Formats: sequence, C-alpha cells, structure tokens
Amino acid sequence: MKHTYLKSQPDEKGYFGKFGGAFLPPQLVEEFERITEAYMKLRKSHEFLAELRRIRKHYQGRPTPVYHATRLSDAVGGAQIYFKREDLNHTGAHKLNHCMAEALLAKSMGKRKLIAETGAGQHGVALATACAFFGLECEIHMGEVDIEKEHPNVVRMKILGAKVVPATHGLKTLKEAVDSAFEAYLSQLDTAMYAIGSVVGPHPFPLMVRDFQSIVGIEAREQYMQMTDGELPDHVVACVGGGSNAMGIFSGFIDDPVQLYAVEPLGKSTRLGDHAATLEYGKEGVLHGFKSIMLQTEEGEPAPVHSIASGLDYPGVGPEQAYLHDIGRVHVRGATDEETVEAFYAISQMEGIIPALESAHAIAYAMKLAKEVPHDAILVNLSGRGDKDIDYVVDNFGVIDWAPSMLE
Repeated sequence: MKHTYLKSQPDEKGYFGKFGGAFLPPQLVEEFERITEAYMKLRKSHEFLAELRRIRKHYQGRPTPVYHATRLSDAVGGAQIYFKREDLNHTGAHKLNHCMAEALLAKSMGKRKLIAETGAGQHGVALATACAFFGLECEIHMGEVDIEKEHPNVVRMKILGAKVVPATHGLKTLKEAVDSAFEAYLSQLDTAMYAIGSVVGPHPFPLMVRDFQSIVGIEAREQYMQMTDGELPDHVVACVGGGSNAMGIFSGFIDDPVQLYAVEPLGKSTRLGDHAATLEYGKEGVLHGFKSIMLQTEEGEPAPVHSIASGLDYPGVGPEQAYLHDIGRVHVRGATDEETVEAFYAISQMEGIIPALESAHAIAYAMKLAKEVPHDAILVNLSGRGDKDIDYVVDNFGVIDWAPSMLE
C-alpha cells in the first residue's frame, strides 16, 4: 500500500493546506524547534521505532482486535458493524499510543518531567502511566468541572503518581486546562516537555500525535482484510474533538476508496454554547498555537462549548481534520447527547461492552448510517472504555433498557 497522503502532509512548516503552523510566544520558539528537530530525527530511527514496537506488544497489549458486533448489527437491521477495540489497549483508550512515544521522546531529550492537559482524563491517565513506566515526573491540568465529572480517572492519575492541577477559570473544562498547562510549562522549559493530548497545538504535535496514533489504522486495515478475505470496509467512523483517535484510524484508510466520517458532539442544541461541533459551525482562527477551525463568539474569542463527553468539549479541532474536511476527504456528522446515551446503552446491552461517552458518539452515528446502507460494512473506532462515565450516566440519565425501536 502506498501512503501517498501521509508522506505529503503536513509541509515542513507544519501546515495541512492553510491549517496548522506554530503560533508561539517568543520564549517557546526555540524549545519547539528543539522538539521538532528531535522528533524528525527519531521518527526514522530504528532504535526508537524498535523500542516503541516492544512497548506496544509487551506492555500495551497491542495489537488490539477488530470485532464484528453481530448482535448490534442484527438489532440495528442494516449494515454490518465492526469495532476497533482501543478500549482494550492498556489504560482503556487509544491515548497510551502517543503518550508512551512522547515520554520516550522526552527522555531522549533529557527531560525529567511531562506536563499535559486532560478532559475526560484518559490522556491524563495514559501520560501518568507513561511517566511511571519511564521514571518521569507528571503534572496534569484538568478543569474543575471535569475533575468532578470524571472522578475515577482523577483517582487513577493520583495513584499512578501524577500531580493533578485544577483549572479554575472560565468554564473550567478542557480549553481552560490547556491554558493552565501552557502557563505552567513556560516556567519549566529546561526540565519539562509539554505532552499535547491530541492532534492539536503547534507543529510538530499534530504530525507527531498522528504518527504515533497511526498504529490504530495500520492494525485495523490489516485485521479487517484478514477477516473479510481481502475486502475493505465501506465506511470508517470515529468521534472527533481534537481528533487523535480519528486520525489514528483514518491514517490506515486515507488512500483507499473508503468513506471517512468524523462525528462531532451536537450536545443539547445548535445554539452556541450547547454543543462542540467545531467543523460544522466554526470558522477559521488561531487557538493554542495553531490555525484551524474554531467555535468563536462575535468578538472572535473562543466560544463556550458543551458535550456530554469531557474529551470532546473543546472549541477547536486539529488542523489536519480541518484540512481533510476542507478538501472533502472526511464527511462531518454529529450525535446529540441523547443519541449518545442511547448508543452507550445499546452497545452495553447488545455486545457487553461499556464504551466511553466519546466513543459512543461514533457508535450513535454508525447505528444511524447502518440503516441507510444495509449492504455495507462500517468500521468504528471504539476509542475507549466507559468505566469513567458510568456514575455520571446513571446519575444524570438513569438506567435505560435499550431496544431497536429507539432508532425509529
């Protein structure tokens, strides 16, 4: 297979078309140049890649399987639905794929500490795990709202030895956690590296995180073709906040005749502040050091956002996702909070898999799509498990006995 697209994007300055780049305060320019230089060298290093392969196999438990969700497919009454089971990756989500690699990069640069933001806590848990593995200090910034909402993951981070710093300004969610983490990073450049949790931020992080997450798509493509005697899926679906899990699985199919769907959180309504559907309702802007599509107020400031899934409530989206949408390669769809909760219970009760609320957005759309394309196959990136969400879902929505009639 020729990875034509992946070799051509981004350009050397980190641009995917008109999106991307590095918009940095002067004190960060030199440090990001060092990170870029170190990564561009290591990404071609046999020793670095061999160590990553060893970690993925013997520590993370990769490859994660592709699973045919036969009961859900029958219940939906349409296309055949498959899951890439990233919930079975160590720590319960795709995030460890780039966290272990970022920690390995940091250690090679002589750093002693990693700093990061987290929304749902999965990136925070994964980074705390990586730091424990490599013997590095770990500082995680998290919005106060998300700390309360995702309490199990906060406890996991602390058990793993991380320092959890609450972001107490603004809406106290993911954007504010990024603000807080960047501010802390500025005072620790000599000893720490910022480990960005998605395909966002200044160059080289959108490229770097995509590269580290591409193992998801590489595995999924090979596994699916083995299961189907050389066929490709017709559709690949993933949820999108920043876009790391989506770019991970899209990377494996981007040069293939496969339809790619980015599913955004439609939240409670189309009113600004009630959703986080950036690609659907946003416009061009610069946030946290990169140019992309952003949800903005009339004054051009980052808009308030909402999603039932803490990992998706960000007012921006990765520059590569914006580019792929701009050129028509990725179709943008959405799922409401209500549809997401119904999908959460559908897969739990039909397949015995409790998904993360982030992943449940992708599943919700796949269930709708399945009825529209009854003879097709849909591969969904089940990006994380839902242990972290069970108390929140039950406390706010109760326990639902899901039935196929809910789709009608």
